[in-house]
Amino acid sequence: MCPPSAFNQSDSATQPPQNVDVPPTRICQAAFALATSVLSPAILNHSIRVYKYAKILAERSKSEYFTNEAKHDLLFVACLFHDFGATDAYDGPQRFEIEGADAAVSLLKEYKVDEKDAHEAWMAIALHTSPGIADRINELCRLVRQAVLVDFHRNEDVLEDTSILRKAFEEVYPRLGIEKVLGDAVATQAVRNPRKAPPASWANNLYKAYLAEPDWDGVNKGF
Repeated sequence: MCPPSAFNQSDSATQPPQNVDVPPTRICQAAFALATSVLSPAILNHSIRVYKYAKILAERSKSEYFTNEAKHDLLFVACLFHDFGATDAYDGPQRFEIEGADAAVSLLKEYKVDEKDAHEAWMAIALHTSPGIADRINELCRLVRQAVLVDFHRNEDVLEDTSILRKAFEEVYPRLGIEKVLGDAVATQAVRNPRKAPPASWANNLYKAYLAEPDWDGVNKGF
């Protein structure tokens, strides 16, 4: 793993990937512009793939998060922002899921999204690492959680054609070592501020794995 001083996400900013199916609404366009300005290439591509999977899940279930434009905005923002808290720009005092959730709410409030809808996006981001909770608390939380798992090669049976979709998506939005990049980002924040990795959290798993083997240079063993 990279030592804390060596990891700087802002150094790996990139030009926006091509052929991203960004919904034409003002909220989605603004969310995508912000995402491309703060996310590393690996995390940006991951977030786009998560949206792609979540959109398909919503479409196939005839969910309002696909059929209703305002609800679809929430889906897009939740997917694009779910790892914002793992960036230098949003490395605040709270655990990374909450920092990303707060960032999403700030954007949604700028566009006059009502508090109830904004809170749905907040929950989907804040709970996306919470197995057994995100899956059951509401539909948006479930869609984001399932899409994240699919992109990390877990819970693949929620889509019968996952392997075909994965090949297509990863040709356009390559993985770029996302497991190592994201694991190192979250663990590095915890090294600087252990309060960001409370016991029983995914961040704490990464933090403990780093402390156990600080010279390990592969994917964090707590991932």
